[in-house]
Amino acid sequence: MRTPPKKPRSEYPLNPPPTSAYSLPFWRSRSSAAFFFTTREVNTIARRRSRPQPRRAPQTRINENIRADQVRVVTEDGQLGVLPIDQALAAAEQRGLDLVEISPNADPPVTKIMDFGKYRYEQQKKVKEQRKKQAKQGELKEVRFRPRTDTHDYGFKLKHAREFLEEGNKVKAWVQFRGRDIIYKDQGRVMLQRFIDDLSDISKVDQAPQMEGRRMTIMLTPEKKK
Repeated sequence: MRTPPKKPRSEYPLNPPPTSAYSLPFWRSRSSAAFFFTTREVNTIARRRSRPQPRRAPQTRINENIRADQVRVVTEDGQLGVLPIDQALAAAEQRGLDLVEISPNADPPVTKIMDFGKYRYEQQKKVKEQRKKQAKQGELKEVRFRPRTDTHDYGFKLKHAREFLEEGNKVKAWVQFRGRDIIYKDQGRVMLQRFIDDLSDISKVDQAPQMEGRRMTIMLTPEKKK
C-alpha cells in the first residue's frame, strides 16, 4: 500500500483552528521545531514575566568596586582633593583603611578613607535607634462605645484600654450615635468622663470630649513615669 506524500511545510497553517476555550493552541517555529502551548499556559507565562521584582537597597561601593576614574577624597583630618582612582586607592592602602564612596551622585563622586566595617556597624546602630524611637512613640488604639453600653462590656473595653496605655500607645475612645441615639448625647458624655476618670492614674487627656459628626470622641495619652 502506498503512503501518501507529505505536504510541504509551507502548506501547514500558521494558526490552526481552536479546539476549545482552554486549549487554544499557540504555535511557533524555532530551529525547525514546533512548540504548542494552550491559552492557559500562555497566560501563566505572561503573568510570571510581568511579576514585579522587589527593589534591592543600593549597596555602598568600596575600594576596587568604585567605578569612577576620578574621585574627591576626604579623610578624618581633611581633604586630599580630586585624585585618580588609583592614587586614591593607594592612599587608603597606605593608611590600612578602605576607600568608601559616600556620595556617588556628586561630580566627581565623593569618597572617604575610613574603616568600612566600623562605618557599617554605626549605620546599622543608627537604624536600630530610629526604630526604637518610633516604637516609643506608640500607635493609636481605638475603643468604641454605644450610648447604652452595659457594665460588663464597659469593663472589658476599659481593661484593654489600660493595657494599650501601659504599652505606651495612645487611645482614642468614642461613642457612636446611630439613628435616634443622638438624643442620648448626655449619656455618652457621662460615659466618656467616667472612662477618663478610671484611667486618670496612667493617662492624661489629650483631647476633651467633642463631637465629630455622629461621634463624641476623646484622646488619651500615656502618662510618663517619673
